[in-house]
Amino acid sequence: MNKYEIDPGKYLAKINSPADLRKFKEQELVNVAKDLRQFIIDNVSVYGGHFGASLGVVELTVALHYAYNTPYDQLVWDVGHQAYGHKILTGRRDVFHTNRIHGGISGFPKRSESEYDTFGVGHSSTSISAALGMAVASKLKGEFDRQHIAVIGDGSMTAGMAFEGLNHAGSENANLLVVLNDNCMSIDPNVGALKDYLTDITTSGTYNKLRDEIWKVLGKLNKVSPKAQQYASKIENSLKNLLLKHSNLFESLNFRYFGPVDGHDVHHLVEVMKDLQHIPGPKLLHVLTVKGKGYALAEKDQTKWHAPGLFDKVSGEILKKTFDTPQPPKYQDVFGHTMVELAEKNDKIVGITPAMPSGCSLNIMMKAMPDRAFDVGIAEQHAVTFSAGLATQGMIPFCNIYSSFMQRAYDQVVHDAALQKLKVIFCLDRAGLAGADGPTHHGALDIAYMRCVPNMVVSAPMNEEELRNLMYTAQLGNFDGPFTIRYPRGNGVMPEWRTAFKEIKVGTGRKLKHGTDIAFLTIGHIGNYTTSAIEILEADDISAAHYDMRFVKPLDEEMLHEVFANHSRIITVEDGTIKGGMGSAVLEFMAEHGYKAEVIMLGMPDAIVEHGEQDELYTDCGFDTESMVMTAKKMLVEKI
Repeated sequence: MNKYEIDPGKYLAKINSPADLRKFKEQELVNVAKDLRQFIIDNVSVYGGHFGASLGVVELTVALHYAYNTPYDQLVWDVGHQAYGHKILTGRRDVFHTNRIHGGISGFPKRSESEYDTFGVGHSSTSISAALGMAVASKLKGEFDRQHIAVIGDGSMTAGMAFEGLNHAGSENANLLVVLNDNCMSIDPNVGALKDYLTDITTSGTYNKLRDEIWKVLGKLNKVSPKAQQYASKIENSLKNLLLKHSNLFESLNFRYFGPVDGHDVHHLVEVMKDLQHIPGPKLLHVLTVKGKGYALAEKDQTKWHAPGLFDKVSGEILKKTFDTPQPPKYQDVFGHTMVELAEKNDKIVGITPAMPSGCSLNIMMKAMPDRAFDVGIAEQHAVTFSAGLATQGMIPFCNIYSSFMQRAYDQVVHDAALQKLKVIFCLDRAGLAGADGPTHHGALDIAYMRCVPNMVVSAPMNEEELRNLMYTAQLGNFDGPFTIRYPRGNGVMPEWRTAFKEIKVGTGRKLKHGTDIAFLTIGHIGNYTTSAIEILEADDISAAHYDMRFVKPLDEEMLHEVFANHSRIITVEDGTIKGGMGSAVLEFMAEHGYKAEVIMLGMPDAIVEHGEQDELYTDCGFDTESMVMTAKKMLVEKI
């Protein structure tokens, strides 16, 4: 694509690496931050991407790369939504317009992309553990001057893994700084007791008064006398004694706590960070920021402007594609509205999501039935076991988790839901190729990892009507155990989608079209691409059958007997890994029953699939419409 020329500004134009940034005088950093913020606004408005999170940490990003000797000092970003400024300052300014575009740079830090990306991220709450590992390794290697910084948001801090990292770090005398970026937001507003606790720290007059006293002394221990150090210790003890009713969580985990400080005061941030480099052991710097800082609309509606798509940077109008005909809804919205419809009919139904209510559309139910829909924070493991607990008491939990995020809760799926045959309905959003978010978000593995779990039902709808009917079927009392429904990110195929509910017999597929030359077996939304391929084949006088498997577990064995009895050439198509996926299940059936047929499996390869538009990635993986046509014709030619 042609680069839309964006002026980096007088100061940013001179920065091709953090070494260039450190050539500026400290008083010039305000202007660097202005240039950087404007550059992000200019780029994202034209090319798209995550927005509010990176705007909120502009000054913090500048201060980090100015105060620390990156990349020797190790900087680990959590999730990566806020790392755009980091990428721009670390040699990727001129290619930043390719961010999240097919063939361009990743939307997240990625080790293979830059030495400044010390750890690849895309899922939250990994930064503390990773940075601690680096800090301990440096200690073992004798690199005692090396700094290790984890930047984590207060939303990411709600995950159990973050607390596991804090707990371990407190027992290691390693050179670790955790920067807690506190803006009361992740993608949606933060929830839970930690949010309230951080607010209490921020607003406590007593705490902040004493904190200011101790900061003056403890922040510069390397510059004071032994007598002053003794005084500092007394102040620290006084702080702890006076605040018994407001004890500091981080101090209790053996972290030296500093803050809260203004995350938009770049000068103060630099001074603080330079001081912290001389304080040994684990430290936590509490930084207060505003998500979307510097763009008024993004500050006002932070959820909407997390990743708004293309927009007019002057008016703030978000640019939507216009269509001549009504467009199908997103699967996510069909899920959200169907949840409300089902819950109105069945008072046992509840909804659960780990911090993605707007992304998965559970926010529709949260608004209509706030007492029966739960955002549990970024805590996938807890979400699953919480759902299992609800199920023990006769509730019917719909636990909606993005497919790649469900990987983080696999033990809970097996141990807490399946082993106990508890009726938890797992709705796996973003199954298949997730698009521009790339390999950290592709739902490649869910068919394979769910179908091997005992007592589990695994299904995928081909369209919106099927999604509604699978959700309806799952909440009926006709089976025990967990039920998985997987569906992709984005639009379905049915503009008129509000159909009456119909029960689907578990383990039954559908024969969509009769054919004699070749048979396609598909699962889920990708079957619509197969329908288009079959139409092209029919125009070339090739008769192709189409079977929608609908369930990977249990398989429709009666339908498969029909397929193998009538076809010697079969193509399976799935938008998941072909290693252990639906095609593998079909081959297992074929082997078990002694059938002989030529079977080609189309799906995601045993490799990392990069980012891009979904259709581009279908082509890369070889299961787009054209590839299906070519595969079918090749099979027939070779057979002849």
